[in-house]
Amino acid sequence: MPELPEVETVRRGLAPWLEGATIESVTLNRPNLRFPFPTGLKDALEGQEVTHVGRRAKYLLLGLSGGATLLSHLGMTGSWRFAEHPIDKPPRYYEPGTEPRHDHMVWALRHPEHGRSHLIYADPRRFGFIDLYADLAESPYLQGLGPEPLGNEFSAAQLATAFAGKKTPIKAALLDQRVVAGLGNIYVAEALHRAHILPTVLAGTLVTRTGRPKKALEDLAMAVREVLTAAIEVGGSTIRDFRSVAGAGYFQHNFAVYDREGDPCPTPMCTGVVRRIMQSGRSTFYCPKCQKAP
Repeated sequence: MPELPEVETVRRGLAPWLEGATIESVTLNRPNLRFPFPTGLKDALEGQEVTHVGRRAKYLLLGLSGGATLLSHLGMTGSWRFAEHPIDKPPRYYEPGTEPRHDHMVWALRHPEHGRSHLIYADPRRFGFIDLYADLAESPYLQGLGPEPLGNEFSAAQLATAFAGKKTPIKAALLDQRVVAGLGNIYVAEALHRAHILPTVLAGTLVTRTGRPKKALEDLAMAVREVLTAAIEVGGSTIRDFRSVAGAGYFQHNFAVYDREGDPCPTPMCTGVVRRIMQSGRSTFYCPKCQKAP
């Protein structure tokens, strides 16, 4: 499932072509995705100008001139693409073999600079969903989310407050969207490896008795930022089904541990071999040699 870097890649691909565009018409080729399309979606969108393309956690947010906001979750296989033009920047162009039967929603657009085009939402497995809010604060998906890991509110001190006394494994604690928004299995594994922290250590052990972050937690906060920034720069990761607006991401070629079971650890001078264990029903990849308890 796309994580923060993948959704941010989609946002960056859409924004230059979609912001300022007027939605002239909307075609819905089916009544639902994971959930039914919002009642009156077609009428609510037609004639609206897209004023802003944003993101919160793993959700894409399209602001409309009438004040409403469309929320899009890509699920496992959802994608947005333009029919007429690829995006001339990394990653590579969208692959042309898209099955039209998976194109569930099409917007006819008119942009003051780019002219007319068609924006298509495709989703073979239909695990994604679309919702529309007159007031975005009413969205249950955004309520209670923690800070953005690339924002100013995210820090080792903020993590220390969240982790103090917590007896949850650090991997599970980082996946809690109330602690930090947008992190998923892939990038948590990569950040923990970069910070040399075992995924099984208890989150509370990264905090001092006075509630301050230990050095390991400071390293982890920095590693989270570094991993996400590096992933965004190359368009996210292509794992099975993810495609950005323009094509596929490449960060999977830079994975240090994720999906690398049995490979040598890439940390310089480390002789460890990447292992895989299960935590809460999900695979965890780590190096038992250079990832340690604080």
